[in-house]
Amino acid sequence: MSGSARLEIFRGLLSEAQHALDLPFGFELWDGSTVPRDLPSYAMRIVVKRENVIASLLRRPTLDTVINAYVSGLLDLKNGTIFDLADQRPRGKIARRLRGVSKLKALKAVYHFLRAPADMPRPLDRVKDKPDARDGQPKTNKENVAYHYDVSNAFYQLFLDPEMVYTCAYFTEWHDDLARAQFDKLDMICRKLRLKPGERLLDIGCGWGALICHAAQHYGVKATGVTLAEEQAKLARDKIARLGLQERVEVVVKDFTQMEGEFDKISSIGMFEHVGIANHPKYFRSVHRLLRPRGLYLHHTIARRAKRSDKAFRKLKAEYKALTRYIFPGGELDHLGMSVANLERHGFEVHDVESWREHYQRTTRLWWDNLNARRAEAEALVGREKTRMWLLYLAGCSLAFERAAVGVNQTLASKRTRGPAGLPPSRADLYR
Repeated sequence: MSGSARLEIFRGLLSEAQHALDLPFGFELWDGSTVPRDLPSYAMRIVVKRENVIASLLRRPTLDTVINAYVSGLLDLKNGTIFDLADQRPRGKIARRLRGVSKLKALKAVYHFLRAPADMPRPLDRVKDKPDARDGQPKTNKENVAYHYDVSNAFYQLFLDPEMVYTCAYFTEWHDDLARAQFDKLDMICRKLRLKPGERLLDIGCGWGALICHAAQHYGVKATGVTLAEEQAKLARDKIARLGLQERVEVVVKDFTQMEGEFDKISSIGMFEHVGIANHPKYFRSVHRLLRPRGLYLHHTIARRAKRSDKAFRKLKAEYKALTRYIFPGGELDHLGMSVANLERHGFEVHDVESWREHYQRTTRLWWDNLNARRAEAEALVGREKTRMWLLYLAGCSLAFERAAVGVNQTLASKRTRGPAGLPPSRADLYR
């Protein structure tokens, strides 16, 4: 069958599906035609740029195929964003609403497209799903971190705030801009840790050094940041020197489990997601070893919802698998109860838990807005495929937080001893 004949079969089937689902958007096909045919030029549409996208999806109907088509630019959106598409998705049971679509047309389309060429580019296939990515070895950890964070400092500067904070911001007002919200987040962390001049702070996974510099400047502590990302460490050290903080702030490039010494306060802000569930005991033992008795530890991490059983929790959705393969190799999320239980099992007393889910929804949306606005610059730095992959990742995260599919929590704990904890009787001092 000719390509034009396949196109007409697919157009007819798509038209029936579009009508059955009552979609408020349309489609643009590889010959430039639209479904419906009278789709206004300004209307949002999903663009399919080659017929081999359809053939590939029929042969391998997986999320990986969709993502490969998107990052290749063969599947796209026009006159709208991923957020618009999510808002306009069909409501109710899709399978039930599609019952009116001709089964004969569907079978005919499947038959002929399965015989069509399916040589769609799959650039992400070169990103291998490493079975040992969560073995917890320092070498593996460093490789995982380098994959994500050593993309380019200049790339991250395109969408982060001026202080380069790559974790959930804290919005005292929802209309606050990213710079203000990240400053308020850094300050909230310092207040929760009750930092005092002269204390020693360890920040695990210190990123580009925003927290350790903020804590030294505004709270007078001596701060050590530890990271496995070489590019982050270079920029952080430049910042420390620029601010004249060399005597009070340092950045160490090593696996934090190999750190020595004792610290008054420890923070871990958005690093725990990289550890892997099997390595949690080693992680918490290391924090406990490095923290002085009654010292405070702030545990800030993304978490999934707990399920009916551990077996159900371990069953991962396709989008989660894609995230850990293409964006965060070795990454694995626990649930809040697991974190709290691990803290108690490893010698900590939990004092406070606060959910920041909606804060991270807004943070990731602002990151997406910034990166999308500077898309051309990003493509010049890291290429079109990686830019589109990061836009997809940021949008997916924002939508997941919006729908409460995932959350983020700050848990304050201390190294347990008998007697008073030494904390104020209320939270009032935090929200001054």
